[in-house]
Amino acid sequence: MIYIVFAIIGALIGGLTARRRNGNRLDIAQYAAGYAIAFALLGLIITVLLDRLVI
Repeated sequence: MIYIVFAIIGALIGGLTARRRNGNRLDIAQYAAGYAIAFALLGLIITVLLDRLVI
């Protein structure tokens, strides 16, 4: 569940970053997807680490 939240946050940050840099719709979509993937991977790592530490 943590990685889903991280993916959504990453997509928002990516979209806002592309918009701030005056990107068109495709730029915004690409940044949102890239950031979402990166943040989801980070969230997945955090989820696995938390799971290993708790159990």
